Amino acid sequence: MATVIRLTRLGRKKKPFYRMVVTDSRKRRDGGWVEAIGYYNPLAETPVVKFDAERLKYWVSVGAKMSDRVATLTASK
Repeated sequence: MATVIRLTRLGRKKKPFYRMVVTDSRKRRDGGWVEAIGYYNPLAETPVVKFDAERLKYWVSVGAKMSDRVATLTASK
């Protein structure tokens, strides 16, 4: 299974909230996922990014590719 770490959208209309998940690359953006490793809230006063760094490192070590947005969000931590 080709895995990818990407953001899946939650929240409601005009109020996005994203969950950082590990999923099969062939699934849709909001399709099923293997593991949730964090979240991103762009609407907070200062955008909030929280994730489990150990699990992120594990998934990258076993071959999961990060989406561009996830790579940008996790680079600062």
